[in-house]
Amino acid sequence: MMSKLLQTQLATRRHFLQNAGVGLGAIAATSLLASENQAATETPLDAHPGHFNGKAKRVIYIHLTGSPPHLDLYDYKPELVRLSGEDCPQSFLEGKRFAFTSGTPKLLGTPRTFKQFGEGGVWLSDALPNLQTVADDLCMFKSVTTDQFNHAPAELLLYTGSPRSGRPSIGAWVTYGLGTENGNLPGFVVLISSGVQPNGGKNSFGSGFLPSVFQGVQCRSKGDPVLYASDPEGMNRELRRMTLDTLKSLNELQGDKLGHPETATRIAQYELAFRMQASVPEVMDITGEPQHILEAYGAQPGGASLANNCLLARRLVESGVRYVQLFDWGWDFHGTGPNEDIRDGLTRKAATMDKPVAALIKDLKQRGLLDETLIVCGGEFGRTPFREGRTAKGQILGRDHYPDVYTMWMAGGGVKGGYSYGASDELGFSVAENKVHVHDIQATMLHLLGFNHERLTYRFQGRDYRLTDVHGDVVHDVLA
Repeated sequence: MMSKLLQTQLATRRHFLQNAGVGLGAIAATSLLASENQAATETPLDAHPGHFNGKAKRVIYIHLTGSPPHLDLYDYKPELVRLSGEDCPQSFLEGKRFAFTSGTPKLLGTPRTFKQFGEGGVWLSDALPNLQTVADDLCMFKSVTTDQFNHAPAELLLYTGSPRSGRPSIGAWVTYGLGTENGNLPGFVVLISSGVQPNGGKNSFGSGFLPSVFQGVQCRSKGDPVLYASDPEGMNRELRRMTLDTLKSLNELQGDKLGHPETATRIAQYELAFRMQASVPEVMDITGEPQHILEAYGAQPGGASLANNCLLARRLVESGVRYVQLFDWGWDFHGTGPNEDIRDGLTRKAATMDKPVAALIKDLKQRGLLDETLIVCGGEFGRTPFREGRTAKGQILGRDHYPDVYTMWMAGGGVKGGYSYGASDELGFSVAENKVHVHDIQATMLHLLGFNHERLTYRFQGRDYRLTDVHGDVVHDVLA
């Protein structure tokens, strides 16, 4: 998946001599063809097919930043409840490192009430009354594992395939691979709620070494949707158009002279910004939504919340945006304060996610969009089956970071609904069956979008890179 320009830049002298043709006639013909091709200019964000026809055409990824306590939401462990308060067996602790826990912690069974819902018998807790109503649309991954137990490295590994910054995010890879369905909107949009940026910072939605046109465009659900996109005071639309045309001519001269791919990116970004000035405010304005839709999501025009962002995500994918990333802060349930208690604190926090996400699934479904829209929801790791060390003697119940096994879920976009894949052991300490590494999550997402994850590559610093690094297997059992 490499551009002709980049291939030319990377060619060795031997490649050039092999492909230069024979004689000046071939060179002249090549020059004429190049001129014709240049006349029909293409932008890096033009829509193009994947390796095969994927079930999913677009993605909405809901990241619960800080990582929710999966044992109190999705993964019911009655044996852990029975042994709650007892010392954690040493065999589960040997050779393990935890962020804030040392010594021998106490096991912590969930105080939540669990039941099975839907024809598929999906286990969900009483903290998720609205998701219970769409249980048969959920595909649960109950054996996810990661290599990192601190927030930023774990989040970067999940989104870029590496715990260190500098790699492209999955949204950038998808947009690079498929382009966008609407040239007046970004292919990759990011919305953030609860007032805090993701743990990995902008690297979690950046383009890394891919051309920067593929990075996520962060929009705001309150105020100007995109900062600095408005015309400066004293500049009207016509003057802005004249300015951009001049800049385009100058950039094209530089592009012809230097052949750098970022020059084409710069031209595309200026043009996109001009079109966005009219299109983004319209799609980001939810005041025209029917009252029953606003109430279903719990959205409030003029506000900033995960509820607003879920509704905006529906509007964005409906308008042709390829990849929408939602980050929602506040899921780091250590128990250091009332809001981090897995009882009342989790009830309050889960309510801000449960209602709008269930509404999003129902809304997409009734509009005929769910089958081609992949929804992904989860955190960067899981939470421990025991009490967090710093808060172990207090009245607030919290859990530490835990990478060994946790739960994520998907819906729509070609996955089975009402289905649970994999399992943790009876105490929730390790994978009991069907381990799913975060690289497998990445590979499965790309497969659903029509990509062989081993072939979606970009050449950088002398080697081909891919999202899944040198790992990852598609989880075929979850495919509808």
